[in-house]
Amino acid sequence: MSNIVPAMTFIMAWIFRLEIVKLRKLHGQAKILGTLVAIGGGIIMTFVKGTPLDLPWKNGRTIIFKKSATDVEHTDLMKGAGLIVVGLFCWSCFIILQAHILRSYPSVLSLAALVCILGSIEGIILAFLVERGNTKIWSIFNPDAKLLAVIYGGMMSCSTYLIMGWLIKKRGPVFVTSFNPLSMVLVTIFSSFFLAERLFLGRVLGAVVIIIGLYMVLWGKSKDQLCSNSQNSQDDAAAAAAAAATQNGRQTVVINDDIETLSQSNMIVNE
Repeated sequence: MSNIVPAMTFIMAWIFRLEIVKLRKLHGQAKILGTLVAIGGGIIMTFVKGTPLDLPWKNGRTIIFKKSATDVEHTDLMKGAGLIVVGLFCWSCFIILQAHILRSYPSVLSLAALVCILGSIEGIILAFLVERGNTKIWSIFNPDAKLLAVIYGGMMSCSTYLIMGWLIKKRGPVFVTSFNPLSMVLVTIFSSFFLAERLFLGRVLGAVVIIIGLYMVLWGKSKDQLCSNSQNSQDDAAAAAAAAATQNGRQTVVINDDIETLSQSNMIVNE
C-alpha cells in the first residue's frame, strides 16, 4: 500500500503549488499518467502471482517462514489498512512540509539533524510509555545484533533524510516519492537472491510496469526542467536587454546635455 505515496504527494504538491502541471503539455500528462502506471504496477505485484519462475541461482533452496508462538491469529484487515493509509498520508504531509521549509531554510544538513534529533526524542518518550518497567531494553553493554541494528538504523535514517532533503530542494517532492514503488522491485530481487523466495511472473510484470511509470514521471520532470531553464534564460536575456536599453538612454541624455551645454557656451562667447 505504500505505492499510494507518490499519488498523495503529487496531489498535495499540485494543491500547494509546489508542482506545476501543464495539462495541455505532453510532459504534464506524462507525469500524471506515469504516477498512475507506477501505482498500477505496485497493485499488480501485490495481487497478481501467475506462474512461478525457476531461477538458476536458487539451486533448489527453499526457506519456510514459520509463525512464532507470540503471533496473534486474529487479524482485522480494514483497521490495518486504514491505519496504513493514515501513516502514508502523514508521510506525504511531512515531505510537503519539508519542501516548504527548504524554500526559506537553505541548510539541508542542519534540517536533517533536527529531524533525527526530534525523532529520537519522540522515540524515547514512546519507549518509556510502552515499555514501562522493562529496563532491559535500555542496556547498551551487550554488543548483540540489537545494538548493531540500532546503529545501522540510525546511520541509514540520517543519510536518508539528508539525501531526501537535498533532492527535494533540487527537484521537488514529486521526484523523491516517484522512486517509492521501486522499493518493491528491489525487495523482490534481493529476497529471491538471498532468501530463496519464489519469484512469480506477476511480480516480474508488475516490476516492469513500475519501471515504465517511473520513466514516464522522470521524463516529464526532465522536460519541465528544460522548459524552466529556457524560460529563465529568456528572462535573463530580456532583463539584460532592458538594462542595456536603459544604459543607452542615460548615455544619450548625457550626450544631449553636453551638446546643449556646449551650444550655450558658444552663444556666450559670441556675445
